[in-house]
Amino acid sequence: MLVQLLGLIFLLNSANSQPSNSEVVYHDTAMYGVVGKAVILECGSALPDIYIWGFTKPGTEKIKAIVYDLGEGPKIQKLAQTLGQLTVISKSADISIDKLPVAAQGLYTCQAFYDLENTPVVHYYYVHLTVRVPVTKPYLLVSDVSPVEGSTIWLRCNLDNGTGPIQYMWQHENHHGNVSAFAQGNSSVINVTEVNRNHTGWFRCLASNAVNSERSDRIWLDIIFGPDIPSIDVTPYTATERGYSALERETVSLQCQAQSNPPSQYVWFYNNSQVYSGPRYTITKVRRMHTGDYACLAQNTYLNTRSKKTISLTVYYPPDGSPSCSLEPAANHTSLRLRCSWPGGFPSATVQWAGHLKRARRDEADSRHNSDILLPSGSFSGNSSLFTCKGSHLALKNPLECSTRAYLPPSEPVCLAYVTVNKMYLMLSCSWDGGTPNALVWWEGPGDLGTTREENSNILIIRYGTARSGRPYVCHAKHPLVVQTQTCRLTLEAPVLLTQRRVVSVYEGADVQLSCNLRANYLPTNQITWFNNHGLDVRDTAKYMLLRTSAWANLTVRNTDETQDSGEYRCTSSNAVGGADLNITLVVMKHPMPPNATLIRVTYIGRQRNEVELEWQMEDDAQQGWTGFIVQHRAANGRPEKRANNDSMREREERMSPSVWQHNIIQDPDVRIHTVGRLTPSTNYQFRIMPFNHRTFGHPSAAKMPGERPNPNPTQTSTHDNHFLFASSLLLSSYVLCI
Repeated sequence: MLVQLLGLIFLLNSANSQPSNSEVVYHDTAMYGVVGKAVILECGSALPDIYIWGFTKPGTEKIKAIVYDLGEGPKIQKLAQTLGQLTVISKSADISIDKLPVAAQGLYTCQAFYDLENTPVVHYYYVHLTVRVPVTKPYLLVSDVSPVEGSTIWLRCNLDNGTGPIQYMWQHENHHGNVSAFAQGNSSVINVTEVNRNHTGWFRCLASNAVNSERSDRIWLDIIFGPDIPSIDVTPYTATERGYSALERETVSLQCQAQSNPPSQYVWFYNNSQVYSGPRYTITKVRRMHTGDYACLAQNTYLNTRSKKTISLTVYYPPDGSPSCSLEPAANHTSLRLRCSWPGGFPSATVQWAGHLKRARRDEADSRHNSDILLPSGSFSGNSSLFTCKGSHLALKNPLECSTRAYLPPSEPVCLAYVTVNKMYLMLSCSWDGGTPNALVWWEGPGDLGTTREENSNILIIRYGTARSGRPYVCHAKHPLVVQTQTCRLTLEAPVLLTQRRVVSVYEGADVQLSCNLRANYLPTNQITWFNNHGLDVRDTAKYMLLRTSAWANLTVRNTDETQDSGEYRCTSSNAVGGADLNITLVVMKHPMPPNATLIRVTYIGRQRNEVELEWQMEDDAQQGWTGFIVQHRAANGRPEKRANNDSMREREERMSPSVWQHNIIQDPDVRIHTVGRLTPSTNYQFRIMPFNHRTFGHPSAAKMPGERPNPNPTQTSTHDNHFLFASSLLLSSYVLCI
């Protein structure tokens, strides 16, 4: 039945048996589908009464049914299974094909019949379905992933599947992550001639068709090149005409960079000698010895290529110390030359006088490190002037300076005359000391005698005995600070000796000084000679002390003695004109005799009898004619012999043989009581007192023997004390009898 119906339909179509008022309507549509996706093929906007879908495979003309509906519901044919998952959309004649295969591509024809019961209407829907295959993920092939700069390479973007036409785009991503289109077109292969370092980076390809676009994974293209000519960065950067410069003792860093892949290996050379390996060569506290040529050698070990660059480094260093300032007379002492120099260092230091001196006249010797100026005598004010010179150098942050001062001598010129040792010449000397610089002095004398007006002309030599007495010799002195010339005069004459006292008196034992002076405006001799009271030439001894200058001589007589030192002393002097003597009388006097002293008490102290206390008095305490006392004691060594009672006291004293007197000197004239200790208790002693006035001794007092100190309370004396007193009285009586 179906076959018959289909045959009838096609027959009607081919025989054109349809009434002329019912023309078949044709619809032609082109559609695209994607493999594996779904597509809907439409067959009119309304559901026909019957419809038949047919499929014509490309390259053939035969139409084969794939689905039909004759009013009893859609019937899907087996052929539809080869075209995907075909379904009919409900309430329509549209079909949906899911999981579209490539075999589904072709011509789909839908014959739709409407209003069959009345006037049938036939519509033909031609749907040209093109099934497109999406491009697969491409993969990139490169002829050489590490080409050498300048060579040729190709890049290929391969696809496993994809419906053409296919467009290819090549992308390049550099080191910084920037992506750019490198090339594009319908060819999957590109050729790159003369690759360069800018091609280094990531490459990928993008393949696209009407369905989709896919991009490949990245592949790294590493261009081998270099090394280029190195560039050297110097820190700190100071460029000069010859290269670079650095200040001494600062840190200098040399950085070498040469574009290369793989990265360069660096070697540093100093004056053609290798000193370091590495890109950065650092010199800490650079010194002047580091001046020279520094070369950086860059090496590409992969290509075995190299390049080199050389720079010149000059180390600037300041001169040692600080500027040196000096001044000196110029133009015959009518001008002052200021010198400022600071030699050494590199480059040379710059020196300049400060203040108004910048405008002064420069000397011909003026240079970068030396500055000389001339100042005339009339350009100064006051007795001194300070001049400052400043020196600067590239290696120093702050300038250094030096100063010098010019002084006018504080006093007038001084003229002196002296005779040579052998008395062959008389020498006149002139000086104007105390100034800076030294003054220029010269002599003018009678009879055209004089010296030239030049340095070291301050001495005029005259043959001994030819000097003109009473005629002045004039010394002229010139200093650069003043315009006027100063003078001093020297008139030659015989020496005249003076003294303050012709007669000098002194007490015995004191030191005395005798003076002998030369009058002013004199012509001195080599020295003033002293003779003592015995006519002998005086020398420095324990007795005499001499102090002398060219103008005076003092003689000190030490520890004078009346007998030895009294008399006439004489000083003498002579010069080329004549001589002179001066007598001085020295009178050495003894001190007055002191008054007599009398012992009023001589007693033992204590029972040990080893200390005796003495008390005395002076004849006239108000006179004060003494300077001290001598306390004397001696032991009475003889024992008293038993003699007849009728022997006299003198005879007994003569039989005694006392020892030598022992002395205790008391320098205090006001003392009246003195204790003598360290005595032997079993020995009898005699005591006496003798005053003295300096070296004059008085008469000794009468000798006395010590007695016992009286008991202040005799009624309470013990038996032992009575026995002691009785024995002492017997001993004293025996001593007296012996005397």
